[in-house]
Amino acid sequence: MTVKQIASRLVELCRQGNYEQAQQELFSNDAESIEPEKAKAGGWDTHVKGMDKIKEKAGRWQQMVEAFHGGSVTDPIIAGNFIAVGMMMDVTIKGMPRNKMEEICLYEVKDGKIVREEFFF
Repeated sequence: MTVKQIASRLVELCRQGNYEQAQQELFSNDAESIEPEKAKAGGWDTHVKGMDKIKEKAGRWQQMVEAFHGGSVTDPIIAGNFIAVGMMMDVTIKGMPRNKMEEICLYEVKDGKIVREEFFF
């Protein structure tokens, strides 16, 4: 797949809430996931490598969400082998008030697969 095809499919799946399917279809088995340093305060690893670790991280996030009220995904911006997407989630995290979370997601593509994701919030 080209970077443009990957970007289109990624946005399509994320808009449907099919994040797990996006990982299965589009990510390399040895992909990396990077969170900002401030995520350490919440007990999150800021760097994980490999789909098993990425799926584990996603599962932990899903367990924290009490209710998902909606969200949105911007159209992708493509520059070379990078894809940037804005995401907003309206969620209630267990034990916390409802919150609208916004982030920029940056994906790097090599050999037709996403090899790195990095989140900015």
